[in-house]
Amino acid sequence: MSLRSRLLFALLIVALPAFAQDRAAEVKTAFTRAQHLRHGINASEWFAQSGNYSAQQTDSYTDDADIALMAQLGFDNVRLSIDAAPLTRSFFGRDDSNFMGRLDHAVDQMLAKGMAVQIDIHPESDYKRSVSTTGEGVDRFVMLWRKLAAHYADRNADLVFYEIMNEPEEHDPYRWAGVQARAAAAIREVAPKNTIIATGPNWSSIADLLTQHPLPDGNVIYNFHFYEPHEFTHQGAGWGGTWWIYTHNIPYPAGEDSMAKSLAEVPDAANRYALEHYWLDHWDAHRIRLQIDAAAAWGKENNVPLICNEFGAYRRVTEPTSRMNWIRDVRTALEADGIGWTMWDYRGGFGVVWKENGQPAKVDSAVVEALGLKK
Repeated sequence: MSLRSRLLFALLIVALPAFAQDRAAEVKTAFTRAQHLRHGINASEWFAQSGNYSAQQTDSYTDDADIALMAQLGFDNVRLSIDAAPLTRSFFGRDDSNFMGRLDHAVDQMLAKGMAVQIDIHPESDYKRSVSTTGEGVDRFVMLWRKLAAHYADRNADLVFYEIMNEPEEHDPYRWAGVQARAAAAIREVAPKNTIIATGPNWSSIADLLTQHPLPDGNVIYNFHFYEPHEFTHQGAGWGGTWWIYTHNIPYPAGEDSMAKSLAEVPDAANRYALEHYWLDHWDAHRIRLQIDAAAAWGKENNVPLICNEFGAYRRVTEPTSRMNWIRDVRTALEADGIGWTMWDYRGGFGVVWKENGQPAKVDSAVVEALGLKK
């Protein structure tokens, strides 16, 4: 070994203990701040997912009274989904609609009510595809995060969290790990104090989380989403499985006595076979707990905090008692493993309230009870 190599090696050995101490302090911060993310709600279809981000729409879809109600119901944090397209226009183009001003108002109202805020970049699929398939798309995404993280870096770092991307739709876990590391580094350059929320590839399921190794940055919380089994949680949905829209009143826990009636709703034999697995797989509280235990084990093995920041059951055609049973079983399983949660969603198809634009929200007391909260 040359003299230069020996010197470099000696410097590395000296630096390692300091690095370990720094990371240990960062991990401690992440675990402490995770306590602000125990019982949350997703503010969906507001600044993301609608395509209409006019002042008229955002001011009436969810308003200050709704934010006050979230806090009143006992939610300690809000996951605020934000479409990448209007963010990009605001930071790199021309935006005459004051999108950022309205977004700032929402964030500041949540903070004023004592709730933490998950700043979640929640892009449409075309944007995700660009990040997944092109270097230019990754570069734009990283630049967007650098701008957005700097914008909110002056807020209370204990209560403002940066979630790198909702459900990345990247099928290569190694590529996603690289993209996520770049985004995290960009955030850290301009927001050294805030806690980052990282995730697995694809749809952020538990299986996706288990493909990842923790980032070098220790001030990170790792998230997953839980909608298992989709045959139950997405019955009647017009997206995802093409046959889901045919099904309704599928019970939870699964019961074979109603299997024949539910199977008769699905016209295609292959899809009927898929639906039949809902009963064959014995979905109940024990099965859900085992699934969530796998995520908890990954968190303990890697000494990182976890959050499940999406879970819910579509309510349009789901029998209410079964829906409450499922919400309660998921929530209690998460809490038993010490994992914070953020339910999907406030007023959408999986909601905790019923609301028309510009009108006061009506609370679904059964959901509040299933979440173990107060009304």
